[in-house]
Amino acid sequence: MQKIGRVTAMNNLVIDQNEVLRYLGCSRQWLDSSLGKLIAQCIDEAKTLIQPRMVYKFFNLDRAAGELLLRGTSVKLPGGGIADHMAEAEACIVMAVTLGLAVDRKISCYEKVDLTRAVILDACASAAVEQAADSLCAEIEAKLKLENKQLTTRFSPGYADFPLTIQRQLLALLNAERTIGLTVTSHNILLPRKSITAVAGVIGLRQSKGETSCADCSQFGDCQFRKERKTNGR
Repeated sequence: MQKIGRVTAMNNLVIDQNEVLRYLGCSRQWLDSSLGKLIAQCIDEAKTLIQPRMVYKFFNLDRAAGELLLRGTSVKLPGGGIADHMAEAEACIVMAVTLGLAVDRKISCYEKVDLTRAVILDACASAAVEQAADSLCAEIEAKLKLENKQLTTRFSPGYADFPLTIQRQLLALLNAERTIGLTVTSHNILLPRKSITAVAGVIGLRQSKGETSCADCSQFGDCQFRKERKTNGR
């Protein structure tokens, strides 16, 4: 597959209240009128703050001496988890999605004056960045289906033994700092914080898309959300 780059922005992103509740560790049974009103306000505010931007590229995959390589680059995708996830793929996309700095700054501001609103706005942004990544994959997949192909589920650094240290290389492949303003710290934290990097395989329509289990995630022991969802659903 030819390597192709795309940069896109996304308007009118839907923020699902149920996903916000999940990130808050709540169920709808907890949703009284005052909390529901505050969540609705934060969802509306998040929509005014987020500026979803995303970039992706296609790469053919090579396998040599047990290593998974992105053809035409020096980048290896380390770990057995990503190798298993890409077992049926001959190509993949590398993708990055960010909501921009404005929502990060507003959350930080609220942390000083209104912690409850800060926590809810943070949950709204977490739901929004996941939705943005899902929407990008759906957009790509719609084009791939014309070729009788589809994407696997997303696989991000931190899942299984796919290390967070790969973040820097993925961003460099995408020229993400220039294209969407996304960088990574010396501790492998993405900035802006509400951002995602991921790899998804390109496979045939009849092949299994695969799932990423919560047990595969490096944050499994500390995760507050896994009781609400048995798989990451990416």
